[in-house]
Amino acid sequence: MIQADSSFGTHPTISLGCGPLCTFNYDSLISSALAIVVTIGIAFWIRGQLREGEPTRVQAIFEWGYDLLRGLIKENVSEDALFIIPMAMTLFLYILIANWIEILPLGLFPILHGANADLNQTLAMGLIVIAVVQWYSVRVQGWAGYLRRFTKPFELPLPARIAYIPLNVLEELVKPITLSLRLFGNIFAGGVMIALIASLGTLALPLVGTVGGTVIGFILLAVWKAFDVIFIGFIQAFIFMLLTVIYFGMAREGLEHEHSSTTQERAGKMLTTIQEGVHD
Repeated sequence: MIQADSSFGTHPTISLGCGPLCTFNYDSLISSALAIVVTIGIAFWIRGQLREGEPTRVQAIFEWGYDLLRGLIKENVSEDALFIIPMAMTLFLYILIANWIEILPLGLFPILHGANADLNQTLAMGLIVIAVVQWYSVRVQGWAGYLRRFTKPFELPLPARIAYIPLNVLEELVKPITLSLRLFGNIFAGGVMIALIASLGTLALPLVGTVGGTVIGFILLAVWKAFDVIFIGFIQAFIFMLLTVIYFGMAREGLEHEHSSTTQERAGKMLTTIQEGVHD
């Protein structure tokens, strides 16, 4: 069954007849599919621009972004965590394309919208990112080190740290929610502004009339899209990628402290052994 709702902020849905889990926002599915196809096409096009010798302009920009991301990962995560690069770059490119869909004259394509203006999509990406982050944390710290993360701050004695466990667990649980809501809220708000500005074309404004309102609305819409869709869309894609890297860095929390504590214990034992030898 297909249902359409013209009110702003809602999506036309298609239901397979088995409840909410089988109900889909088909405009979001089409918008996401378009963003995926364009993302894959651009990725292959960039790959075709890479060559040995003198780099092309596209290759120079790509290598600059790659080196920037690689340095960011090495600084905030670890030198052996470069597997994050393809994930982070794919997220950045896909989110950017999904945001930039709103550059299109959506009045002519009502089935399309900024794909990230649907919380279902941003929440799915947030859950995937945090799930991989949890896997990475277990991989580098083991289960004992992973569970130890929830007892921070590590500077406090263990009885005091136990009181922080509920707060640390809550912090981890809300990470995918805050990550997804940040992206969704900005893109959805931008879409609301686009709809409001576009509605000026239907108003008979004083002094300028309907034709003047259409012209003013068109100019304001072009300016707003240049700022919100292109610039803010880019910033939001970058922030999502940056937070992804930061969360991977946070997955290592306690690892350096544990190594430092172990080193101090070993040094203390060595010092005790030396002192005992001197006394003997």
